[in-house]
Amino acid sequence: MSGIPSELREVVAALKVEVAALHAELPRNQLVVWTAGNISARVPGADLLVIKPSGVSYDDLTPESMVVCDFDAHLVEGTGSPSSDTAAHAYVYAHMPEVGGVVHTHSDYATAWAARREPIPCVLTMMGDEFGGDIPVGPFALIGDDSIGRGIVETLRHSRSRAVLMANHGPFTIGSDARDAVKAAVMVEDVARTVHLARQLGEPVPIPPADIDRLFDRYQNVYGQGSDS
Repeated sequence: MSGIPSELREVVAALKVEVAALHAELPRNQLVVWTAGNISARVPGADLLVIKPSGVSYDDLTPESMVVCDFDAHLVEGTGSPSSDTAAHAYVYAHMPEVGGVVHTHSDYATAWAARREPIPCVLTMMGDEFGGDIPVGPFALIGDDSIGRGIVETLRHSRSRAVLMANHGPFTIGSDARDAVKAAVMVEDVARTVHLARQLGEPVPIPPADIDRLFDRYQNVYGQGSDS
């Protein structure tokens, strides 16, 4: 495994297995079409990330097809070209050390909100639980360099949300690991759809900020049994 420290080889191999398997959750949850979207995971102990190659069918993704890049988005290991969003993922990891996983999709409802450049208002208790408030909109940026990553970081630094709607593009989510970021991607699409449906009936009623704080604190620190059940 050229370019990867020997002590991290087993870690990287395990992350390739995990990231490849997690990609199946995106089409399963109807968050992507064709080859769009991507999941990455930070390699603990190194400025490296595991991500899917560009333009490969989800049915054809395997642990062996995953690529490893550094935080300058340069290929370190793998035979395929890295995802076109690699620079965005890398910038997030370089500037948000608490993030262990990043996901990008073009899920229908969340992307519709992004096309309107409109935050999703916190009108559901599950939004308070998961995102700690509104899901914000990030700036418009073109693919090709770290501009998208800069927009993600600048937006989420001022929010408790684990999701950002990049203007005219789509949702990006972060998590403590790749699975956590996938969960956030599934949840952001679910609330985007529900709030859209609520608007067809009238204007949804926002949850008061103090109650959002209580919901977020309980869910993040009390709820569950050390899992996301």
